[in-house]
Amino acid sequence: ASTEDVWTEQFRAAGGAYQAPGLVLFRGATRTACGQGQSAMGPFYCPNDQTVYLDLSFWQQMQELGGSDGLFARAYVIAHEFGHHVQTLTGASQKVQEAQQSMGQEAGNRYSVALELQADCYAGVWAASASAASNGEVALEPGDLEAGLKTAQAIGDDTLQRRGGGQVTPENFTHGTSAQRMQWLKAGYQSGDPKVCNGTFDGL
Repeated sequence: ASTEDVWTEQFRAAGGAYQAPGLVLFRGATRTACGQGQSAMGPFYCPNDQTVYLDLSFWQQMQELGGSDGLFARAYVIAHEFGHHVQTLTGASQKVQEAQQSMGQEAGNRYSVALELQADCYAGVWAASASAASNGEVALEPGDLEAGLKTAQAIGDDTLQRRGGGQVTPENFTHGTSAQRMQWLKAGYQSGDPKVCNGTFDGL
């Protein structure tokens, strides 16, 4: 719930109004406005119904991939998906989709990476602001950020490709490298400023 507290305050400070997304917990499969949601997809956000879908079995999968099993690592994943909702509210997701329609897959993938890294950065912004927004009820403890960084490292495109026994092919990246994901989670956390997260699109 602290994601709603943080983004309500961030939008208010920017002169806007935050609309909270829906949240669905499931195991195995579930129907969504974006089609059938399945465990293999991991946690995801559907812009068509503005809802975050969390498959509870993903936490075990995250550990198997080398991520942390700590609460903050889970919170990072959830905050990342809420970051995608923020992108829908700001129009960033729609702009990326429009841009991708006029380019090839490799160039389109670079925009997908920028969008995912921005969501990582937004997760960092949440982490930086969670304590103040919840009057201290949600507070990071020593080692929490490191757990989040460990998880970001475990789910980078290059790490997942190596784990799968394949060659690392940057042109097929859709979420960013482990180093990039850790970099932008940390950037959001250290700045606490959503505007910093626009930097993932620099150079595109």
